[in-house]
Amino acid sequence: MSTTPSRDSATTTCPVARPAARHTPPPARTAGRARTATTTAGWVALAAVVALLSGCAGTTSADAATPGGTPHGGEAGLALPDLGTVTIAGLPGRVWLGVGLVVCALGLAFGVTVVAQLKRLPVHGSMRAVSELIYTTCKAYLVQQGRFLLVLWGFIAAVIVVYYRVLVGFDWGRVAVVIAFSLVGMAGSYSVAWFGIRVNTYANSRTAFAALRGRALPLHRIPLRSGMAIGMVLISLELAIMLVILLFLPGDLAGACFIGFAVGESLGAAALRIAGGIFTKIADIGSDLMKIAFKIKEDDARNPGVIADCTGDNAGDSVGPSADGFETYGVTGVALVTFVLLGVPDPGVQAALLVWIFVVRAVMIAASGVSYTVNDLWASRRYAGAERMDFEKPLTSLVWLTSAVCIAATFATTWLVLADGTPGLWWKLATIISCGTLAGALIPELVKVFTSTGSRHTREVVASSREGGPSLNILSGLVAGNFSAYWLGMAIVVLMGAAYLVSELGLADVMHAPAVFAFGLVAFGFLGMGPVTIAVDSYGPVTDNAQSVYELSGIEQADEDALSEELGGAPAWQHAKQLLEENDGAGNTFKATAKPVLIGTAVVGATTMIFSIIMGLTDGLTTGLENLSLLHPPFLLGLVAGGSVIYWFTGASTQAVTTGAYRAVEFIRAHIRLDGTAAASEADSRRVVEICTQYAQRGMLTMFLGVFFATLAFAFVEPYLFVGYLVSIALFGLYQAIFMANAGGAWDNAKKIVETELHANGTPLHDATVVGDTVGDPFKDTSSVALNPVIKFTTLFGLLAVDLAVQLSGQGRHALVLVLAGVFFLASTYFVHRSFYGMRIESHATPGDAEGVPATDDDAVADDDTTGALLPQQANPVDDAVPTRV
Repeated sequence: MSTTPSRDSATTTCPVARPAARHTPPPARTAGRARTATTTAGWVALAAVVALLSGCAGTTSADAATPGGTPHGGEAGLALPDLGTVTIAGLPGRVWLGVGLVVCALGLAFGVTVVAQLKRLPVHGSMRAVSELIYTTCKAYLVQQGRFLLVLWGFIAAVIVVYYRVLVGFDWGRVAVVIAFSLVGMAGSYSVAWFGIRVNTYANSRTAFAALRGRALPLHRIPLRSGMAIGMVLISLELAIMLVILLFLPGDLAGACFIGFAVGESLGAAALRIAGGIFTKIADIGSDLMKIAFKIKEDDARNPGVIADCTGDNAGDSVGPSADGFETYGVTGVALVTFVLLGVPDPGVQAALLVWIFVVRAVMIAASGVSYTVNDLWASRRYAGAERMDFEKPLTSLVWLTSAVCIAATFATTWLVLADGTPGLWWKLATIISCGTLAGALIPELVKVFTSTGSRHTREVVASSREGGPSLNILSGLVAGNFSAYWLGMAIVVLMGAAYLVSELGLADVMHAPAVFAFGLVAFGFLGMGPVTIAVDSYGPVTDNAQSVYELSGIEQADEDALSEELGGAPAWQHAKQLLEENDGAGNTFKATAKPVLIGTAVVGATTMIFSIIMGLTDGLTTGLENLSLLHPPFLLGLVAGGSVIYWFTGASTQAVTTGAYRAVEFIRAHIRLDGTAAASEADSRRVVEICTQYAQRGMLTMFLGVFFATLAFAFVEPYLFVGYLVSIALFGLYQAIFMANAGGAWDNAKKIVETELHANGTPLHDATVVGDTVGDPFKDTSSVALNPVIKFTTLFGLLAVDLAVQLSGQGRHALVLVLAGVFFLASTYFVHRSFYGMRIESHATPGDAEGVPATDDDAVADDDTTGALLPQQANPVDDAVPTRV
């Protein structure tokens, strides 16, 4: 399937207004060959996998068992205990789970109600037109991504069929259940992404219009209300699907349903998060560099890249986080269910813990809703009529209030459900969860120390930029990122350490490896205030888009008398712009706070999934434990290998942004018109969106296949090597993600300080911070955030891969397993190679310009003898001119 737009973004250019920028487009066949080669290689490799494994079915049996008592087929073969045996306050546990479904229905109803309310809010026609254009381009992007997801799903579905049908011997009905729920999981991630962009594109224009009244409170309430709608729908939908599995499907199918669901949502989140991150930063960098090149405003309507930038705000900062949050919540739940079924011997205790987990989840949704309502009432009274406000303050109070309410609700619910069981179990489990819930509030506070517009680290970036330009700006941002990794890492260690100490107080009497369960519950606690975490994260794309809608609407040229009548008073032009800028700074900060929470959850939750693999490999923790040691060389090699993959992935995702941004800059520079036009044409704006989409999908496909085949390769080399690999992926990924996310946040808000406090647009100081921000863009919104779904997808898919390898070896086919490992590794290496050489910026030099270097078919030929004519050039200020010294 080709994902190439109708015109090749890498090869199409038009004549420019300035002869210096004119060049001959490179041959279209080069990029086409690269894309075709990548896609074809992927399908050929997959076909080889299917062909090789299809011949391995002869000796399997549906009723065989894997070591350690794990049901044949791994986690998909697990069966639920009878939940009807649990009684809470005189009512069966299934009734309480049914109440949980009612809570989910109320959460979904809240989201639908908010959409209707947002749609009815007053908005100027010109602003509505811009937001609808943004929504239209978002829809086009998501439709393409939907098709792309189905292609990726083909890889996973093929492996599921081969493994469960051919090797394990499941009947076609059970295989169909796994495949069906993988589609359900993927559709869930996809559907919440659609909901998110619809809510945000209603909210952005309404926020922009509200700013004209000169009051600060509506600019806080509209984005936060839209964010809460997304958070409530996301968490409620995910929980409802899992409750349906628990309540209405046969217990012996539950394992297959949960594993299929988790794999599907991981795939959807990985594709939407990674591709969205690449898309948004291509557009953002392409648009931002025009500020330096032509000295124009942030959201100049004449810039064809601005609409793509707005679309990217939703694709990367709404679609990606929504799908990622949905998957994170689901995978954490599946990990805990799997642990309970594998690590708790007593079926009665299993049933009690499963009911408890899902009742607590439902209670936490209600607690988040109550906390939001109380905080909104406080903010409305505190800031009623205020012309200025600290936009971060009510967001901070919401996070801490929700954390406190969720902790109280956790203790009350756990006492209600578990107090009649094992003595003391209820308060120990509640305490462990509360460590995670506390982390959900504490980590954002630590992130703000390094990314907020008021933080010393961010202001150090500004000071460095003033004294040393872009170079010191970048160095100061790196410092902020490195320090943040230390402090956040120590905070996570302390909270996980506390959970471990509590787990040592007798939990071993009811379960194996209680510390592992404790770590899973910490991840559960991280997500306890899930609707609020998603809400403050979604706040950012709305505030960012609101600024753009304000500028692109041309509202300042509207009939002021008619506008005054619509507003009920004179528009507050300058004050409105200032409020929008300040609110965007708060949005940047709280977008940054959600990233470490999600990545922390992925890492801590992965621990529980890795435990499932270890249980199978060690015969229920009875044999082979010496292999989980540095004295076992394959385990050590796995630890080393995982780090290499993390560093490749971050480089590959940044490379995709770099190449795509270059193409976007090339097109924008060729088509921007600063004289005689008020706005870029819609066709040019859509073309930039196509360029961003094309490079996002090219980068995503190559990286996905690299990760896919690397997982298979390391799982087949040696199972304990693979365990070390998974541990390494999680740990390296944690620190790489925190470092990159917070360095990027510091660079982003340093630019915001220069623009809002110093009013230094167009100066060398501003240019330096823009350069830093363009470096930080792929750091914070592409590479770092993509590590979260990569860790979870690798761990989940690894459950299938390592079990498949162990079964083949158990059939006496160890030589075949090693051959397959080599094949998979070569396939992965090919895609690693393509992720740079297939995505690099091609030279436009004339053949023979480089002495001794012959021309090749891969070299793009142009009239220019350097690439300099294609890059943004310094120009005299066109508008927004300010003194150059700040």
